[in-house]
Amino acid sequence: MAKTSLVLFLVLSSFFIALLQCDARTHRSRTQPRPLRPQPEPQRCKYDGIFQFGDSISDTGNQILEPTGPRSPCAHNPYGQKLIGEPTGRCSNGRLMIDFIAQALGLPTPKPYLELGLPTPNPYLEPGEPAVSFNHGVNFAVAGSTSLNTSVLLQNGILSPVTNSSLLVQLDWFLAHYQNLCETAKNCETYNILKGSLFMVGETGGNDYNYAFLQDLQNALQQLRLEYPNVAIVYADYYQASEWVLTNAPQLGFETKSILKVCCGTGGDYNFSLMSMCGMEGVFACSDPDQYINWDGVHLTEKAYQSMADWLIKSQVFECIV
Repeated sequence: MAKTSLVLFLVLSSFFIALLQCDARTHRSRTQPRPLRPQPEPQRCKYDGIFQFGDSISDTGNQILEPTGPRSPCAHNPYGQKLIGEPTGRCSNGRLMIDFIAQALGLPTPKPYLELGLPTPNPYLEPGEPAVSFNHGVNFAVAGSTSLNTSVLLQNGILSPVTNSSLLVQLDWFLAHYQNLCETAKNCETYNILKGSLFMVGETGGNDYNYAFLQDLQNALQQLRLEYPNVAIVYADYYQASEWVLTNAPQLGFETKSILKVCCGTGGDYNFSLMSMCGMEGVFACSDPDQYINWDGVHLTEKAYQSMADWLIKSQVFECIV
């Protein structure tokens, strides 16, 4: 009987999870973490959908639909200009890694959860209401979100001014939806795309802590391997992908003099100021964002995200282990 495989890898201070089918032989060959290095493109598994959790690195339109959304810089020009000519909620001039990863896997980009127009914080579907939008997954990521609930941060004197939709809130959204879809065995069979779905979690932690806990993470992964012997866990460092882009910037078509400069910003040697950030009045984008890696001082350009996504897709992380 086929066993479910869970593929887990670190992305900065976050991780991706893939749920798919594998047999025991495959599991035994994948139990140890391997370094992430570029290599010829592997055979890709067929995923049924993508469920994305995270923050502005992967938010495709949730945060701008929240009450505080209109105040977000990402809700204003010149964000999104390369994609549709106006802001989409993506904190870049165009597409994000999730867009390119979905495209490479033959899937549409998962829709922003809040675009579905369902009530929160108890997002249950009405009886008999179809979940067509869930056929290929959903994007739950919210720009500015934290890993810990904002109430926990507030107790420690830390204010999260952008959104209350922490990772735990995003997980609640997902669980409530799936539990509602799975009220009957028939519904479970119809909508059980989880076992063939890619779960991408990250980046989330950078907004409430910025130091990697790599040793603790490795210990935790090893403990998971012991507790779940039927699960294949793969670890990889997302930082290597960004480092690869920086190292190979000229070959990838980025302007050498612009590698560390911000495309959309103003002030100083790097065209960046916290007082005049992209999306604010009087702040404009460079004439050719494709020459730049950094979009606004926090997020990257579409071309940089595409380069990183290509690097990840060609790595062992998305290698088919079925």
